[in-house]
Amino acid sequence: MTGPVDNYGDAMRLRERKRQMKFYALTDVGRRREVNQDYVFATDSPIGPFPNLLVVADGMGGHKAGDFASKFTVETLKKELEKSAPGRPDEIFKAAIDTANRRLIEEAQRDIKLEGMGTTLVAATVIDNTLHFANIGDSRLYLISDNIRQLSKDHSLVEEMVRLGGIKAEEARNHPDKNIITRAMGVKDEAEADFYEFRIRRGDKILMCTDGLSNMVEDEVMFGIVKGSRDIIEAVHMLIDKANANGGRDNIGVVMAEPIADEVGKW
Repeated sequence: MTGPVDNYGDAMRLRERKRQMKFYALTDVGRRREVNQDYVFATDSPIGPFPNLLVVADGMGGHKAGDFASKFTVETLKKELEKSAPGRPDEIFKAAIDTANRRLIEEAQRDIKLEGMGTTLVAATVIDNTLHFANIGDSRLYLISDNIRQLSKDHSLVEEMVRLGGIKAEEARNHPDKNIITRAMGVKDEAEADFYEFRIRRGDKILMCTDGLSNMVEDEVMFGIVKGSRDIIEAVHMLIDKANANGGRDNIGVVMAEPIADEVGKW
């Protein structure tokens, strides 16, 4: 398949361009929801100064406001990145995210049906064996090698409670307030995203997902599924199947990527 991978509830296809990166992405409505408010995007073609781009968003809001929020945010982010000049990856991400946040708020102000909408966002790029990503909300980015590590930090009430010592980490998973997030796109004038960079090695896999996966499948189970699968396509399908088998209480959005070149996307 040529061109970027982009969807709204449909399967993504695996591509390898110049054997730099394998990737696959998929969303699923789950077992309980009627509308899919998750949106994913993945490409190994350049987006502005970035040689590749991976994005997951989980929209929120009544009626169809949540699905509008996630798709609008990702599409606006892409457009802003395409116009960006070269610079530090965190600064490029911040400028694009701030603009997407502002425009999402403007859309909500123009249409009463969109009032109160918002979305989480995780956006990543791999440059010279370094993973750069931005996060706002409780969608996650994991790095899978000989173990699984959550690299992103949840912006959620229970995460704050854990950090402050109010509850233990193992209590957070089933806490009644676990779905309350403390940051999101479209809520405040300032997006308040966090920015990260991590060195990655050949064989590492990047897993990005909405809470429809992370709330339904424990990290170690996800690790076992990925390690036991033939490739990332099978892994993504098995992860979603497991989330649905465990109840599928929410939409499920997943992006997986595996850099396979010694240097991915020269900066």
